[in-house]
Amino acid sequence: MTHDHPTTLLAELTHRCPLHCPYCSNPLDLIRAERELSTDDWKRVFSQARALGVLQLGLSGGEPLVRKDLEELAAHARGLGLYTTLVTSGLGLTRARAERLRDAGLEHIQISIQDSDDASAERIAGVSSVKQKRAAIALVRELGFAFSINVVLHRANLDRLESIIDLAAELGADRLELANTQYYGWGLENRAALMPAREQLERAHEIAERKIRQYKGRMQMLYVLPDYYEKYPKACYGGWGRVYLVVAPDGKVLPCHGATQIAGLDFPNARDRSLEWIWQESPLFNAFRGDAWMKEPCRSCEHKTRDFGGCRCQAFALTGDAANPDPVCTLTPLRRIVDAALHDAEASREYRYRGYAAEPQAV
Repeated sequence: MTHDHPTTLLAELTHRCPLHCPYCSNPLDLIRAERELSTDDWKRVFSQARALGVLQLGLSGGEPLVRKDLEELAAHARGLGLYTTLVTSGLGLTRARAERLRDAGLEHIQISIQDSDDASAERIAGVSSVKQKRAAIALVRELGFAFSINVVLHRANLDRLESIIDLAAELGADRLELANTQYYGWGLENRAALMPAREQLERAHEIAERKIRQYKGRMQMLYVLPDYYEKYPKACYGGWGRVYLVVAPDGKVLPCHGATQIAGLDFPNARDRSLEWIWQESPLFNAFRGDAWMKEPCRSCEHKTRDFGGCRCQAFALTGDAANPDPVCTLTPLRRIVDAALHDAEASREYRYRGYAAEPQAV
């Protein structure tokens, strides 16, 4: 069977990062520098992705700026006709590197900020970073890149949502992504400290809707409620193996960030197999396509063509079986797991994080 072609590739060039954010989407078992794909390996991956139909490329990490070949990779992507975004903390983005990236054809830079309050932002990031981020943002604007800001929302910063949005506008963002924490990997480890109370989310929802109207035509805003507070799960990455490819720093090819945490799956590697074979033929990408794998009530549910059963990583993380319904769904008895977590969040005042022990790297 031939499947639709993917549209988006996220290239996780490295797990090395100067930040230690407690909600990081990187796996708990971080890939070290000596296991990363080479420059030629990444170029081959990009070329195969473009031949497969990919149009959009994200250069991500960790912190992709720690890769000395970043400009060469960006130039190769531009030559292939890929629309390329650098997803960065901003740390390490000097004028010289920004100019080289512009000359290489990089079109879009997304910079993360952690809070509108400087002390809180640096506490969340785990390092002194605000001054460097502001300098990087100024460079991005001066050099004419398309510019997005990403903010991961959680209990410690959600009460400042209004000032966060206003700060993004002040910094000149074309687009603001307000991404509520996803609870797998490091986010699940730190869930007690990160999950907001319901009253926080209710206030935030009103603020977000008002601010979307305020900045319409000036700054595009994306705000989505966190899964745990929804009635039905989201179509995670548009459904398993439908539009999205992730290549990890060591060459593992995945349908989403968190797939490596699902036990029992065999992860093909771009060093050994073509992306065409991995996308079309590999057991991994076919594991949760269609609906034959689904258990009830998903298999007979009218929502399955919209949410595709929800997030497989979340199902595994919370139930131990990736084929179970996503426990976010209120149509399954497994919802009790999420409801218990919400109850604990309401009762907890825990703000201590388990540290994200990234391999140290000077930038």
